[in-house]
Amino acid sequence: MRVLLSTYGSRGDVQPLVALGLALQSMGVEAVISAPTDAEFVDLLEREDVPLAPAFMPVRQWIEEAKQSGLRLRQLAAKMVPAQYEAIAKAAEGCDAIVATGLFPSVAAAQAVAETQGIHFSWAAFCPLMVPSPHHPPMEYPGWPHPPELTDNLALWAFNAQAKNALFGESVNTHRAAIGLPTFDNVRDHVFTHRPWLASDPVLGPWRPADLTDAVQTGAWILPDTRQLPAELEAFLASGEPPVYVGFGSMAMHAAEDPARVAIEAVRAQGRRVILAQGWANLALIDDQGDCFVVGEVNQQALFARVAAVVHHGGAGTTTAAARAGAPQVVVPQVADQPFWASRVIGLGIGAAHDGPIPSAGSLFVPLRTALAADTRERAFAIAMTIRGNGAVLAAEMLIAAIRGEYQ
Repeated sequence: MRVLLSTYGSRGDVQPLVALGLALQSMGVEAVISAPTDAEFVDLLEREDVPLAPAFMPVRQWIEEAKQSGLRLRQLAAKMVPAQYEAIAKAAEGCDAIVATGLFPSVAAAQAVAETQGIHFSWAAFCPLMVPSPHHPPMEYPGWPHPPELTDNLALWAFNAQAKNALFGESVNTHRAAIGLPTFDNVRDHVFTHRPWLASDPVLGPWRPADLTDAVQTGAWILPDTRQLPAELEAFLASGEPPVYVGFGSMAMHAAEDPARVAIEAVRAQGRRVILAQGWANLALIDDQGDCFVVGEVNQQALFARVAAVVHHGGAGTTTAAARAGAPQVVVPQVADQPFWASRVIGLGIGAAHDGPIPSAGSLFVPLRTALAADTRERAFAIAMTIRGNGAVLAAEMLIAAIRGEYQ
């Protein structure tokens, strides 16, 4: 049995698929991941010994070319869909199923491959807001803000379908027609399917069943990490009180003026030391004081268990990792699903959120104080005990059953 796991996006899209791939391998299934060939993803898959089938282009290169070209989202989708289809089709040869995540044009291409090859297809989301439901509104798309007169969730999801048709319908349907597949008036519902998988933790990102979408919540797909922390980082951790971790993952933080300085000054104002994660924002030290330490890609699972708080952008993966470690959080949401995770951190009482995407040392003071309070840490420890770690195993079992015709 052979399975292709396809994605196009940031580390938050790739790493969960690696977890699923390893779960499948442990059950005797050959798993291949189609993903961008950025160095961090190549290194990740090599370390975990999961085969990588290259996507059509590294994602950072795609982002840069998109910025320079000035093309609109519709035009970019028209370029991505056929290019991703070609890359995914090659990777899917001999496969029994495709599981797809990531950007919508890439998922649409993966689904078209599954249809042309006559194999099982599942779409997986990492946040409940991605899945149509009467219990919550959809996220807004660029250029398609929600009309103020629309307040009903079902009406907003209908508007969301219109937005996706406007942004992606032409590119998806044009390509489908070119390869002999039927076209659809509602590309969102066809691509997402009526029975998607929701790979979020039921406590952090709960799903309320509804007729609109028959989603199956597997729990988060968490990649176990047994790597040792670097010796220099271990020495820093041992040299004083637990520091505050600050990292914004794949967010470049271009709108923020000197985000490293802002974060360091805000944490110092609380009398705490700082660990800066470079990330795509390239955070770096601002002086030679000994209370700050910079890390690259490290074992977050080990590190988060030893920090006083985690300040981050609110990606699903980082939110889950911090919650599992019992680390209080300060979310500085930037885009997409990040405001949702910020609201969940607040609602669960395991941290605080910054008001808006552009932090200052002053605006971070109150959220940091909340996160560093003793009652917040106690609550974070309590919630950590409820976070499930077997989501990838459950998804692997479901996929094997679907291939065998035992599960739809």
